[in-house]
Amino acid sequence: NALNEDVLDELRVFLENAYKLKLRGLIFTGAGEKAFIAGADIAAMNGMSEKEANEFSYKGQQVTFMLEELRFPVIAAVNGFALGGGFEMALACDFILCSENAVLGLPETSLGLVPGFGGTQRLPKIIGRNRAKEMIYTGRKVKAAEAKEMGLALSTHENKEALIKAATN
Repeated sequence: NALNEDVLDELRVFLENAYKLKLRGLIFTGAGEKAFIAGADIAAMNGMSEKEANEFSYKGQQVTFMLEELRFPVIAAVNGFALGGGFEMALACDFILCSENAVLGLPETSLGLVPGFGGTQRLPKIIGRNRAKEMIYTGRKVKAAEAKEMGLALSTHENKEALIKAATN
């Protein structure tokens, strides 16, 4: 569940066609139990030039803006890791629901990298400036219970099955 250019292109095409599909809502979740979206594909990013990295960041920004602008509710059903670009995708959704094993954050900042998909602008709007700055400056990750406590997650659920059930109700 890592983000790469192909995944971003597929998401963009899907979102471009969302209205043709006559959707009234969208539950955005990852495959399996380990991760919602683990973040960018670091192996793919290591070989990128500065220009390619900027283009990748721009693709991610396009997708997050598209998620944010949909005219129907979008729920991020976060099971497992939602890190880096994955967390930024969740932040672009209307609601975040978490399973108890969810872990969210922007760990790339602890490596001196700037989150590229708009998460540094969205996070303060959701949890407030000071909490957001602390997470951004330190790269600290939060577990589901803390995410709910700070207003980042709307609710937490025992497992992925319960998470998806809650998202569909």
